[in-house]
Amino acid sequence: MNWVVIAAYFVLTLWLGERVSRRGGDLDEYFLAGRGMPWWAAALSIVGTETSTLTFVGVPAIAYAGDLTFLQVAMGYVVGRFMVAWWLVPAYFTGHVRTAYEILDERFGPASRRVASSVFLISRALADGVRLFATALVLQVMLPISLLTAMLGVLTVTLVYTVRGGLRAVIWNDAVQLAVYVGGAALALVILIARVPAGLTAMLASIGSADKLRVLEFGWDWSNPYTFWSGLVGGAVLTMATHGTDQMFVQRLLACGDKRSARLAVVASGGLVFAQMGLFLLIGTYLYVFYQMSPPAEPFTSNDQVFVRFIVEELPIGLAGLVIAAVFAAAMSTLSSSMSSIASVVTLDFMGGEKRDPRRALRISRLATAAAAVILAIVAWLAQEWGSVLEAGLTITSVTFGGVLGVFLLAARGVRLSSAVITFAMLSGQMVALLLLQASDLAWTWLTPAGAAVTLSVGLAASLITGRRSG
Repeated sequence: MNWVVIAAYFVLTLWLGERVSRRGGDLDEYFLAGRGMPWWAAALSIVGTETSTLTFVGVPAIAYAGDLTFLQVAMGYVVGRFMVAWWLVPAYFTGHVRTAYEILDERFGPASRRVASSVFLISRALADGVRLFATALVLQVMLPISLLTAMLGVLTVTLVYTVRGGLRAVIWNDAVQLAVYVGGAALALVILIARVPAGLTAMLASIGSADKLRVLEFGWDWSNPYTFWSGLVGGAVLTMATHGTDQMFVQRLLACGDKRSARLAVVASGGLVFAQMGLFLLIGTYLYVFYQMSPPAEPFTSNDQVFVRFIVEELPIGLAGLVIAAVFAAAMSTLSSSMSSIASVVTLDFMGGEKRDPRRALRISRLATAAAAVILAIVAWLAQEWGSVLEAGLTITSVTFGGVLGVFLLAARGVRLSSAVITFAMLSGQMVALLLLQASDLAWTWLTPAGAAVTLSVGLAASLITGRRSG
């Protein structure tokens, strides 16, 4: 029965991709959905894209092992989206921009555009390849399939609708996939609540005595990512970097077609992601109560196993299939967006887009999308031998995109520098973030602010030395 539910979900995904896709068209249609997507669909796609299987199983694990202080990071995500909406979004609607990195070309020259694009390609391939590997590990536990089968199954279905339908198919499928995996998680929570062998009073006493309802932590432990200031500042700056400079998210804002709709999309996504994180944390809290009162027959070897084991061992057949389909949905929404954004950067930032024959450019775009899938598969397969690469994969963006954000903020200030200087400033920020990661106990939430601050400082100092003022 579980396989029937999963197969039906795959068929629905492929049907929807075919239904919304438009044949022909140009690169604006393929990569930006004709710049005509409604803001609410873009908002749903943003949330679907940033939620991977790691979120699905990892956030409940945080609450299971700890408390609700992760919500402080989610608060930072909301604040960061307001900053993106008012400080960075306007730059994308001053001309016919197709990728996030075109504005760097206009301000600092083509070399800066290519360097920032390269940083995006490397970090996106590594981070999302690792997410694919993590997804395959989860599915291998849930279903009697091999690691390779799990990888290829997710990638194949995702690639088909992404290649055929472009960003339009990706966004509409993201919206459906968001509904599927949030609905699956909510269903699991309802069943979990019903299975807790105690009343509400006993449950509250259990989690209260364990101090698991704490949301705010105002301490100044720089190694703890879940304090108020670390979560708020670090979460906000990281969100500015991802949602304001990462092509995977900027692509959705550009698909809205105008500044007002893009602002609505990015701000609305903040409320949605905060509610979603609250749901997954609540699941983790209930899992703690459930397993305190009904200990598992076989102890957990890691906290990430808790939600997966509950789905496999406690949910009825059929309903378990729906929640497993939700895991597929979380993976596919991220992977489809990764493929599309990687292909758009390769085609537009490195190959000149429609400076070539438009039809040939479109064929190249589809080939680039397929090539992105192959690269993600290779990274996922190699990740088996990388030991702690899962944790490293989650910090890639924190290390790399602080420098990129700093460059974008310099552009927003009107600073003019040569490509060589701006590249040096960007790499300085990234190197400092990497050194802090390797040589200190600084929490990952501070790495992006540190990288952005160093890049800003180097860039502003260089502008004063060279006398190249804003303008």
